[in-house]
Amino acid sequence: MTHSTTRGAGRGTTRRAAIGTLAAAALLGTAGFAHAAFPDKPIRIVVPWPAGGLVDLPARLVGEKLQAALGQQVLVDNKTGAGGAIGADAVAKAAPDGYTLLVTTSAMSINQALGIKQPFDPIKDFEPVAIFATAPLILVTTPGKGVNSVADLIAKARKAPGNLTYASAGNGTPAHLAAEWFKATQDIDVVHVPYRGAPPAMLDQVAGRVDFHFSNAAVGLPQIAAGKVTPLAIASPKRLEQLPKVPTMIEAGVKDFDTEQWIGLLAPKGTPPELVKRLNELVRDAITAPDVRAAMSRAGIVPATPTSPEAFGGVVRADLDKWTKVVKTADIKLD
Repeated sequence: MTHSTTRGAGRGTTRRAAIGTLAAAALLGTAGFAHAAFPDKPIRIVVPWPAGGLVDLPARLVGEKLQAALGQQVLVDNKTGAGGAIGADAVAKAAPDGYTLLVTTSAMSINQALGIKQPFDPIKDFEPVAIFATAPLILVTTPGKGVNSVADLIAKARKAPGNLTYASAGNGTPAHLAAEWFKATQDIDVVHVPYRGAPPAMLDQVAGRVDFHFSNAAVGLPQIAAGKVTPLAIASPKRLEQLPKVPTMIEAGVKDFDTEQWIGLLAPKGTPPELVKRLNELVRDAITAPDVRAAMSRAGIVPATPTSPEAFGGVVRADLDKWTKVVKTADIKLD
């Protein structure tokens, strides 16, 4: 009897343990990420910049590919304001379930480096998912100014301290920081003329009202092709495919000069690793599609080589270190 009771109890215990294990597995599947169930509603990609801009284009290109692959609607939401902080904050505070994502740039790192208060931490409050592309800056001037190289520009600035002007897309933008970094490292005195965006800065460059500026490639390439501005150097580690004869700033003699920005996909902190991995794989497929790469290249954006979420996280951290160093080296302070 005692033996029989013990065996029965053993079977009961085993049965209860098995049921408990199944229940726990089901609970984990519900709380975590069920591959078969995702997505069962539209996905929102927040772009904290205006429609049609540098960040919006790759977000829409990749969004279309995700929609086709997942069979669920992918909506791009241009939630602008506060230098990209409003849209980014909305994603940082969203549920970490894969349905609200962020496509942004190095702007988060730049703002942090400048000491601008943001309602989130660019490292601690997001999960890096995948890098889409990089956005290079091109140092340009106007034909007829007697400047045909970076060396010419430096020599001209040194001969007339305080006389040369440079444009930027606004205070605290990559174009502003790039020029201040250039100014500090080359010991030249040039005057900043900020504009409200890259297009108006380029208009005055074409008109010759400013001497030079670091233009984003999307705005600069059409004017270069039209012969309205002269490219002096690429402010990235590699030359641009569209301008193979134009040297990088490093090749032109400006040591360690790299102002390249990343454009990529981030998710709220706490998004399950398996979901981050799946989204990364989907982005990998999207950015290796020939039509996506061609469209990015036409817009002056350099398609990224696919990489892991962990590697992209390393890029984000290195980028913050870089811009923090630039701000310190150039002693940049916003009014």
